[in-house]
Amino acid sequence: MARRWRWKRGRRGKPAATWCYAEWGGVTYALGMRYVLGLDGGGTKTECVLMDEAGLVRAEGRSGPSNPMRVGFGGALAAVCEAARTAMYNANLSAGDIHVLCAGLAGAAQVESQRKLKKLLGEEFPTQVVEVCTDIDLKLEATGEGHAIVLNVGTGTFAVGRDQNGQAIRVGGHGPLLGDEGSAYDVGRRAMIAALRASDRGSQDSALAARILHDLRAPDWEELQLRVYRAPDEVFPRIFPVVTAAADEGDPEARMLLHDAAEELAGLVADLMERLRLKDEKFLLVKSGGMAGRSAYFDKRLDERLHAVAPKAEFGELQVTAAQAAARLALKLLLAPTEEGA
Repeated sequence: MARRWRWKRGRRGKPAATWCYAEWGGVTYALGMRYVLGLDGGGTKTECVLMDEAGLVRAEGRSGPSNPMRVGFGGALAAVCEAARTAMYNANLSAGDIHVLCAGLAGAAQVESQRKLKKLLGEEFPTQVVEVCTDIDLKLEATGEGHAIVLNVGTGTFAVGRDQNGQAIRVGGHGPLLGDEGSAYDVGRRAMIAALRASDRGSQDSALAARILHDLRAPDWEELQLRVYRAPDEVFPRIFPVVTAAADEGDPEARMLLHDAAEELAGLVADLMERLRLKDEKFLLVKSGGMAGRSAYFDKRLDERLHAVAPKAEFGELQVTAAQAAARLALKLLLAPTEEGA
């Protein structure tokens, strides 16, 4: 017999929280719909996707940064929970309706960090299966199947790809103290260092330096330094759009900063291609992150360098967002056969 599905309608025309109905042989049964949460967290924001077991996105949520290396474990936990609560509220669901939560967070690459985050999230979601991975894992998951490299260009930077055996290999992504060359953080830091050096020499502020002070509403460099000492993540990434705007208007200092950033980022891809043995192979190359699409000059320069180091690469887009990729990983855990049913 044919089986037909229909959704119970909820408030304001939304699908109801937990139930769908199946008709089988003329008899209607109420079936419990299961849900998962997928989260993508980084140095500036956290995004959450609530997905049902049929793979449909039912709601989304958003909050602040959740990289534990930048905001601490307490701050990361608070951001993840806020984004999750927002998504559940938007779907008219409660935590009891969620079966699996998967959080992919920047700064969670170390095993000990993953364990601590998993423990903290497990205390907040005690009846759910909780999985913690890195944002890097999510980017690769979002490319689908086959050879691929994802270059992440945002507050932090890294490149990740798959080798012929399906093993994931990453280069970069070591954080602001040990890496992140070419990142928005790095561009902002270099721009400020150049301005401070010029100030130390008694030179007048360059056009770019003056623009940075103006756009960040800082009366002088001493005040901006104090902000950096208190919260560098709130200063350096904010300088990046100032640099890109100036570069698009032809500012030579800004263009040199972005030229150097493009070189660093292309170098990550070149190093990863060498490790993956993709130099003579066709593969998907994806740019992802908040730096992309912000500046015509930077986008052009980066694409030129990437074409130079990876002439056989096919440029493309992620099939889904990183948060959706996290939800898909959660869905795999939800639908995986148990030992009893395997």
